[in-house]
Amino acid sequence: MSGTTLLLNLAGAIALLLWGTHMISTALLRGFGTQLRNWMGRNLNNRWMALISGIGITGVLQSSTAVSLMATSFTAAGTLSLAPALAVMLGANIGSTLVVQLLSFDTSLAMPVMLLVGVVVFRLRDDSRFESIGCALIGLGLMLLALGLLSASLGHMEATQVFRAVMQSLEGDLIIAVLAAVLLTWICHSSVAVVLLIASMAGAGMMTPVTALALMLGANIGGALPSVMSAGSSVARRLPVGNLLIRLFGALVLLPCLPLIAGQLARTDIGLAHSVVYLHTAFSLMLAVLFIGLTGPLARLLSRLFPEQEAPADPGMPKYLDEAGLEVANIGLSNAVREALRLADMATLMLNQVLQLFEKPDQSAFARVRQLDHSVDLLSAAIRAYLADIGHDGLSDADADRAQEILMFVINLEHAGDILNNLAQLAIRRTRRGEQFSGFELRHIQAMHRALLDSLNLAISAFMGEDLLAANTLVSHKETVRKLEASASREHFRKLQNDKTAWAESGDIFQRVLRDYRRVHHHIAALGYPVLERCAEHNGFVAHESRDTGKCAS
Repeated sequence: MSGTTLLLNLAGAIALLLWGTHMISTALLRGFGTQLRNWMGRNLNNRWMALISGIGITGVLQSSTAVSLMATSFTAAGTLSLAPALAVMLGANIGSTLVVQLLSFDTSLAMPVMLLVGVVVFRLRDDSRFESIGCALIGLGLMLLALGLLSASLGHMEATQVFRAVMQSLEGDLIIAVLAAVLLTWICHSSVAVVLLIASMAGAGMMTPVTALALMLGANIGGALPSVMSAGSSVARRLPVGNLLIRLFGALVLLPCLPLIAGQLARTDIGLAHSVVYLHTAFSLMLAVLFIGLTGPLARLLSRLFPEQEAPADPGMPKYLDEAGLEVANIGLSNAVREALRLADMATLMLNQVLQLFEKPDQSAFARVRQLDHSVDLLSAAIRAYLADIGHDGLSDADADRAQEILMFVINLEHAGDILNNLAQLAIRRTRRGEQFSGFELRHIQAMHRALLDSLNLAISAFMGEDLLAANTLVSHKETVRKLEASASREHFRKLQNDKTAWAESGDIFQRVLRDYRRVHHHIAALGYPVLERCAEHNGFVAHESRDTGKCAS
């Protein structure tokens, strides 16, 4: 068998092993993840209970990384203290070694049984829990199949000169061996798979006992890295970094003793493959015994190393909606108006950011638009809730009308913000396809943008001062925007007819941009109607006198 074929067989066996592990953890989390999370949140305040739970959950999920991610999410959310979470990880490390112990024995007969039972359970009932259990059993069967393929591939690989040269390069340099195992485990995201691979290679006589044990220590360190890399906030880093520090400490203590340990193992009748597996378990048990009483001090140290950072103030958080205004209608409505103006400022900023995306695509600008849309939704919800609570004893007709105007102002701006977010997605979609908006398209987009800005300024003027002239001008701008859209669309279709090589999807994106700009203007123009209706009611539908002053007549 050629070396290339051997490498392909080995890579395929490792991939199948990883996929089986992935199937087990994802299937059980999908079917029973909510119950597991709820149980962990309620019952893990005691360190010994947390240790046992970590062992049990890891034994079920077959992945200490999955347990680490769950525990990290609890500590970041504040539902699980850091000290018991560290105990959970000590147990999870032990649980993963027990999985390795189980899979290291002869499982040739169990493999077809697991696959058969898994398929039967999966098809037994149309129930998500049965499907999850069936998928988990199939995943376990695939893992056992992968181990058989791995053992066969390693048996052939032992005779190749290249592999012997690689193994010889690791002999005598324990640091390189540890680093190689760390890198491999981080890439595979599974210490179980890597330790099983090391045990299989050691059992095939491809390395000395000292090198095999050094690789085992590296796999333990590498198994903690995926959770560290995926942690986002400073608080979320505490638990995975703590788990990594514990494993690093154990590896540094044990590394100088490996030659002595290997010598002692040589005097026993235990095979090298099982020796690697047993020492893997002993390593995690030793760390659990040493650190179970130190989880409290270690948690305090990690809290100082990774302090909780104050998040920047979200512009979507209200500033003026104090409770005092809820009792006095005039004050409450004034507070709501001030927040509504902040909402208009954010909508204006979104509009400018979207134009910047069309002119000079930038991922950071797209992220700002999405954040602004979130802030607009947040502030809009706060204003609507505040308006609903103003005047517990009832509002006068005038105050009720004003509250309705504020509500319509807020709702229309929120809808406009949603459409602007869609426009930003269109802009970034065009960029990801490696295309830029042409000068012709940008010219029409800029014209629509200017019209929308003018209308938004008119809407703010009409809203603030009940300016009838501004409201009338705002409504009349609907026809202007319609003509801009129609003119741009006609010219664009004319260009497409003349240029047969033009991309149909690119043209569709431009047409959608024109349509969405007009939809945004529709919501902005709607802000003028409450002013027109209110002035018409107050003046008996005589608006020509108000046109001279630009105000509603008294």
